Amino acid sequence: MTAVDNHAPAYASGWRLWALLAALLSISAISQIDRILPFILAEAIKTDLGLSDTELGLLTGAAFAVCYTLLSLPLARMADRGSPRLVLLGCLLVWSVMTALGGLAASFVVLALTRFGVAFGEAGGMPAGHALISRQVRPERRGLALGLFSMGIPLGTMVGFATGGAMADTVGWRTALVGAGALGGLAFMMALLVIRPTPPRPDTAANRTPFVRGSLRLLSAPGFRWLFVAAVMIGFASVPFYVFASPFLIRTHGFTAGEVGLSFGLLQGGLGVIGALLGGRGFDRAVRSGRGRIIGLPGWLFLISAVSTTAALFAPTGWMSIALFVPTMFSFALLLPWAFGAAHLVAGPGKQAMATSLMLIGSGLVGPALGPVIVGAVSDAAAASDLSNTLGLGLLIVPIATVLTGLAALIANRRIAVTLQTRGLQADG
Repeated sequence: MTAVDNHAPAYASGWRLWALLAALLSISAISQIDRILPFILAEAIKTDLGLSDTELGLLTGAAFAVCYTLLSLPLARMADRGSPRLVLLGCLLVWSVMTALGGLAASFVVLALTRFGVAFGEAGGMPAGHALISRQVRPERRGLALGLFSMGIPLGTMVGFATGGAMADTVGWRTALVGAGALGGLAFMMALLVIRPTPPRPDTAANRTPFVRGSLRLLSAPGFRWLFVAAVMIGFASVPFYVFASPFLIRTHGFTAGEVGLSFGLLQGGLGVIGALLGGRGFDRAVRSGRGRIIGLPGWLFLISAVSTTAALFAPTGWMSIALFVPTMFSFALLLPWAFGAAHLVAGPGKQAMATSLMLIGSGLVGPALGPVIVGAVSDAAAASDLSNTLGLGLLIVPIATVLTGLAALIANRRIAVTLQTRGLQADG
């Protein structure tokens, strides 16, 4: 009689695979909508609650950074060792409720507390989603799966900017937040029906290693360490960009919130979808090539986008500024499946959620906590000195961080090649 392995992977196939990916894509998009809505609603929130640019930076940066630091790794550990499905469903429910409650806030403090709650849920969402992909999607299709999951970020950005901008001009920012929370409730019901439970990982010595010790061991690997540095730098580049791009276009070039949401949001969404899909397919091809250099292309694109972003901040017209933002928006989306896929390969089987969590901590801690505050402080100081284009001056942090992201990715590219070639480029797990 042949023994049955209860821990053998049960990969999804056919309609079950596409249903799983559709559910994960929806959750990823809603997560991004809930995260970026305060960006496009920033001017309305500032006027209603009487906030400064520095307070806007604290509201959109520090709240997420603190919760990511405290909760991302423990939630990722739960997803790796136990049920990523339950972790994902619980996180989705928490951040949806807290988003809706944000629409009822009457002060900076109360709104900040609700944003802490949103960050609490979102800290475990992506690690749990990646853990589900590692257990239910075959290795040769994981790059594409990661690309589709990452596609939720630009789609959510597009919907959040376009719908949020329109709602800010019509029904108000409070209704926009309550509506986004209700949308998350619908996604919860769909995920509950579509996503199948997964068997727990075998109880091995590696699984019993404390998550702090396991994290430090992973960070000691040169390839992963430079991926982490790239993640830190992209936090300084992307979060200030998305927090203040809309206010920059509104103040500097006279756009309305609706115009920014429609033009900037649709462009970001389209570029993000293309970038995420190409990134996922490109990563799969890079792994199959056997050369081990799997993250070089995104690194070079970041160096190019730094030049165009600098020009965009001083462009004479709004439409020229938006056009010059295109390489940066594309690079952000392209990097996601590539970076997460590389991190999973370096981490190895059973540590994918931990690797994702560390990358999210890198991108979601220092950059989001300090980047928007720096932009806001520079803008406030420039305004006090009667300078023009104050947000453009503050946003110069974006191209600087973009250059550093590209350089770190290129160094990681060489280090990872050595690691993977030593291990025989094993992509399974």
